[in-house]
Amino acid sequence: MTPEPAFLLHKRAYRETSAIVELLTLTQGRVRAVAQGVQRGGSKARGILQPYSPLHVTWSGNGELKRLRLLESQGSTALLAGEGLLCGFYANELMARVLPLEYPVGEVFSLYALTLEALPSPAKRAGALRRLEITLLESLDMAPRFVDEHDAPLDAFTHYRYHAERHCFRAVAPGQSGIDGRSLKWLARGDWEAPGLAGVAKHVTRAALAPLLGDRPLRSRELMQRLAERRRTS
Repeated sequence: MTPEPAFLLHKRAYRETSAIVELLTLTQGRVRAVAQGVQRGGSKARGILQPYSPLHVTWSGNGELKRLRLLESQGSTALLAGEGLLCGFYANELMARVLPLEYPVGEVFSLYALTLEALPSPAKRAGALRRLEITLLESLDMAPRFVDEHDAPLDAFTHYRYHAERHCFRAVAPGQSGIDGRSLKWLARGDWEAPGLAGVAKHVTRAALAPLLGDRPLRSRELMQRLAERRRTS
């Protein structure tokens, strides 16, 4: 096969010197493979197979678990630290949990690469993650539809809650908590990175992703919450 652009999403030890890896690839989506000998001391592949580093890979096999063949570095690793590193962990965990195996998502791959470029900058992180989330949802036909439960346009002066089963919004009674229709109409225009809509955008994408993630919480979210708690107490 032709070498495929890829990023490492997750790696876990397998037998004595190998690892099972989850890769995000350009044309084949998420691929699971055995990287033989990559855990061996002095292995060149061990230094190459790192998160947030662009790779070229090939593999063989017809089942869900492939065998990694070629592994080459194709650029420098994104320099992530602190909150930026946790955001990178979140992006990887989300891809590994939500994407079906070998489901082509070329646009998600491109947005993922752009997200890694944005994560070192605190001002760009939230917008980049929201854009990645909504592109992922679109690729799975799970993106929010900015209409009400009757497929009517949203009203700027009404408050809504997300209706996960139908991927739309349901109006709430006056006085009940919800998202104002004005903000939702701005999001409908694609303003996922607008600073004034950061909270609303995060709420909407989290609600839309919930059915895909199920009951098992994301480890990266737990770590982010702990970091936020430490900052508040200090």
